[in-house]
Amino acid sequence: MSAFAGLVENLADLLDPLFHGSATAAAIVLFTACVRLLVHPLSRASARGQKARAKLSPQIAELRKKHAKNPEKLQKAVLELHRKEQVSPLSGCLPSLFQLPAFFLLYHLFSSSGIGGEANGLLGHTLLAAPLGGRWTDALADGGVFGAPGLVYLALFAVVAAVATFNYVRTKRQMAAAPQSSAGDPQVPGMAAMTKVMPLMSFMTLFTVAVVPLAAALYVVTSTTWSAVERAVLYRDMPGGAPLAAAAG
Repeated sequence: MSAFAGLVENLADLLDPLFHGSATAAAIVLFTACVRLLVHPLSRASARGQKARAKLSPQIAELRKKHAKNPEKLQKAVLELHRKEQVSPLSGCLPSLFQLPAFFLLYHLFSSSGIGGEANGLLGHTLLAAPLGGRWTDALADGGVFGAPGLVYLALFAVVAAVATFNYVRTKRQMAAAPQSSAGDPQVPGMAAMTKVMPLMSFMTLFTVAVVPLAAALYVVTSTTWSAVERAVLYRDMPGGAPLAAAAG
């Protein structure tokens, strides 16, 4: 934890001439971008896997017809098809999973009052008027929704809502464009139910931003915005855009 705190402080020192009092916040955004760059090869591999999976839709449709009265046999047949073609139905989850350690590091760093036996000086750093170690409830207590800290959160909520709406539209478009055989594949238990709520998952980020420390919220906002742009590029040649498996990350 001390090493990670030192990394954030060093990045903030580098950015201080440009961002001054918000240099630590800028350092967190830069750190997030670096994490996303490291994860990008996984995202590209996930995109290739998803495109390969989309090409299996006609074969899955045939399996549905063949095993229409035997769901268990259908599920086994679809799993065997994916194994044969070396396509993982859960490949889209990997980029999100590999980012979790970085998020929890930031969460813990800006939730701890001390680091290495000393007071955590990072808690006093701010994004404009909002402390990076504070939460939305703290901002509401310090001036209300339209107070200086509250306005910082309103700006973050606006960004998250815009990105979530973008993801929602793309996911709904993808669901409408995809054949029914690929929209509810039986290869993963509960996948059909998941696809019904998937378009709304991006809006859960609003709750995350509201309850975690501002530093962790910055990570979430930066990462979700990056994801939206990345998917728009990686899946630009797929009908409807981003795949269901990646719509919430």
